[in-house]
Amino acid sequence: MTSLSDSDRDAVTEQLGRPPRSVNAVAFRCPCGNPAVTETLPRLADGTPFPTTYYLTCPKASSAVGRLEGGGLMREMTERLATDPDLAERYRAAHEAYLRQRTKLGEVPEIEGVSAGGMPDRVKCLHVHLAHSLAAGEGVNPFGDETREAIGSWWADGPCVSPEPQASEESS
Repeated sequence: MTSLSDSDRDAVTEQLGRPPRSVNAVAFRCPCGNPAVTETLPRLADGTPFPTTYYLTCPKASSAVGRLEGGGLMREMTERLATDPDLAERYRAAHEAYLRQRTKLGEVPEIEGVSAGGMPDRVKCLHVHLAHSLAAGEGVNPFGDETREAIGSWWADGPCVSPEPQASEESS
């Protein structure tokens, strides 16, 4: 994790098409150098509870994940949970790891026990699972790892955004 610099904030703003909300850190950088996943506080500045700790910001990765979702992969993954006890246990462990990390950032009673992406009983959002896998590392979230492998090298044809350097960075 690295703190969010002004140039990171500019990149994420360009990636999302809006300023990021209550970002605590860059949780994963794309090999091109831009932030790809941010770590968001569990309560937004306006007081709203926000269960999505890891937020996928890279539009290229998001697009690739959207194609997987459109192809029915979430349904297939959810079906596998019902027939593969080992997978279901690893997915439950991912849910618990997610909750532990969020609790380190703050306690929010309204979302206690609620992680993200349908965990631990179904697969609802591959964007969240990929973000979790990228931030936490391989082996933590099985569906995030599968998504990561399925989308391949989303960054290979260059960065998704090229924000203008800040004046203070230009003089460095």
